[in-house]
This record gives sequence, C-alpha cells and structure tokens, in this order.
Amino acid sequence: MAVTVDRGDVAERLEPFRRELTGYCYRMLGSAFEAEDAVQETMVRAWSKFDGFEGRSGLRTWLYRIATNVCLDMVPAAQRRARPMDLGAPGSAVAPDLGQLEERIWVGPVPDGRVLAGDPAEVAVGRETIRLAFVAALQKLPARQRAVLILREVLAWSAAETAELLGTSVASVNSALQRARATMAESGADAGEPVKPMDGEQRELLAKYVQAFEAFDIDGLAALLHQDAVLNMPPFRLWLAGVAELRAWWSGVGSGCRGSRLVPVEANGMPAYAQYRPAEDGDGWTPWGITVLEVSDGRIGTITNHMDTERLFPLWGLPDRLREGTGAGR
Repeated sequence: MAVTVDRGDVAERLEPFRRELTGYCYRMLGSAFEAEDAVQETMVRAWSKFDGFEGRSGLRTWLYRIATNVCLDMVPAAQRRARPMDLGAPGSAVAPDLGQLEERIWVGPVPDGRVLAGDPAEVAVGRETIRLAFVAALQKLPARQRAVLILREVLAWSAAETAELLGTSVASVNSALQRARATMAESGADAGEPVKPMDGEQRELLAKYVQAFEAFDIDGLAALLHQDAVLNMPPFRLWLAGVAELRAWWSGVGSGCRGSRLVPVEANGMPAYAQYRPAEDGDGWTPWGITVLEVSDGRIGTITNHMDTERLFPLWGLPDRLREGTGAGR
C-alpha cells in the first residue's frame, strides 16, 4: 500500500538531504551549477512521486537513486568536463594562446559549504573527494563507473547497496569499481591521496602568498612554488608549467593582476581566494576570478583561476566591488 504523506510535510523531509546530494551530483557532473540543477530536479521528482514511495528502501537510498538517474541523463556523451591540463600541452607565457572554450568544457569550483556535510571525519573525506584534480579525474570515467566509484569509495556504500541502486549485479559493480580504480590511479588523483589539514606551516605559506600577490612581488611568489608548478585559467585553454613560465607570465601578460586584492573563501576543500582587480573607473576593485591553490610538501603546486565571475561570485555570496579596507589581510 502506498504511503500517503501530507504534501506540506514532504519538502521538509527532503530538505536535510540537499547538501549531501549536491556533493554527490557535483562529483558526478563537475559543475556546481549543474549539480544544483540536478538536485533541484531530484527534489521535484521525489516530491511529485512521494505517494508512490513505499518504504521498501530508506528515504536516503531512494533519493540517491533518483539523483543518479538525473545525473546519468545530464552527463554529456560527447564532452566530459576537464581542466586545461587535460586538453593539450602547456603553452608559452611569452606567446600565449588566449583562446577561450565554453563553460560546459571545464570542471568548475564549488563552495565547501554547499557540498560538505556530516561529522568532522566525513567532512575530511569529503574535502579530499571534491578536490579539483579528483573531480577532473572522475570525469574521465564512464558515467556508471563514476557513480559506482563515488558510491563505493566516497560514500562507503556496500556493493550490494550500490548494485540495488543501479539495478545491476554485485559482480558488475565490483568489476566497474576495479576498472574505475585503475583509471583513477593512472591519473594520480585516487581517493586515497590525503589532503593535509590546515596547520601553522600552511597558514604561514598562505599568508606569504597573499602578501606577495597583493604586492605583486614576483620573486616572492616564485619562492613559494614547486619547480614544476602549474597555472591554469578556465575558460582560457592556456596553461603554463614551471616557475620560469609563471615568472614570465606575471612579468608580461599577467601583469594586469598588479594591484589586486584577495578575499579568502572555501572552495573544493583547498585554500582559495576571490581575486579582485583594480576597477577601471578607479573606484575600488572588481571581480576577476576564484583562485584555488593546491598545496603539497609546503609549496604551491597548482594555481587555478576560474574566471566565470558573473556566476561564481554570487555563488559564494561575494560583493560585486571591494573598497579600501577589505581583502584577505584586512
């Protein structure tokens, strides 16, 4: 017999699952905006079909089944989201290719607060599995393998639970997981790679980065980087590798960032900043990009500047202009 529930109560019962579903859909789709669309569609479908929910599985399992089907419908067959480093060789800072590709091409950033939920241990695992490198590696998997890996490795579902959700066999799930693990290991972004907790050493590194960037001290910035550090700036296809190239970029085309201000934000479980460049009208600073830093062994390895400012800055609730007295160090 179908369970009848007061419609006014349904949304209240579904809402507590929104954040974790957004995290799941973000890992599946590689876009905060598509993830929110997918979760909204999941909620609408669940609300409209709630009378038919017979309680044979838990509400959470039922919602994940709907969300998985929504994501599988949304995943584009011809183009999986990527990072510039996935699409070609590094470019030249002296003669940069500044061609841009559409937003649908790129893995985008996501605010931690929209996707991380649970106790501290769950949040720690969640940070590791929303890293840009990890999410980009996920996009290389066929969609159903992607779902299997996320359900099994990230959310710790059993093989039987995953098989039931996907309407397949345990043997099929185990086979898909084995193939997915191999692909992730090849990418160097497997789920087992730990994110170092924020400590005094990392806070000092980030303080030096902010100070050097806002002063546009190129020598100071270079001293904080790994020798093979990478800079990429979606939607530009260009990416640069190595301290010498990054120095040349900041000394040349990238010198337009001189005078910028940085505002700390939480993105993809990593240190991140909203960058504001000097306003053209001279009145403060205006949005330029969301910068995510990937740190390892006490140095910065990758700098990703996402430049879809019209949508990204509102996603973080950031102001459309800074004035004197605001920024990372103020």
